Amino acid sequence: MAIQYSTAARTNSMTQLATDIGANAQIIIYTGSMPANVGTAATGTLLVQFAGNAGGFGTASAGVLTAAAVANATAAGSGTAGYFRINTSGGTAVVQGTVGTSGADMIVTNTSINSGQTCTFTSLTVTAFGA
Repeated sequence: MAIQYSTAARTNSMTQLATDIGANAQIIIYTGSMPANVGTAATGTLLVQFAGNAGGFGTASAGVLTAAAVANATAAGSGTAGYFRINTSGGTAVVQGTVGTSGADMIVTNTSINSGQTCTFTSLTVTAFGA
């Protein structure tokens, strides 16, 4: 049987995650498959890096942390988006997840990215464990 947590405990963990991410987080999209865990070095080509806002990542609710408004960014590389990472402003990876146009942790307008293009994402959520 899987361990389950209350909504309050899950929300508290996501609030702590927002604190750990901190203000001015880096949200980076890479090509290829996601590494085995967030402690493993990033793989693939860095496609685009978004700068989080100075107000922090967002507010947790019902065990879900949703990215606050993040400005568009210019792509640094070309390829197909495979996964994303959220790093602290110092570059330490804290979260990684899937990227897609639907049904993914990070929703982008287009997964085919070309160097120099303006990129945007429409949604980025991190859901707590043990629902």
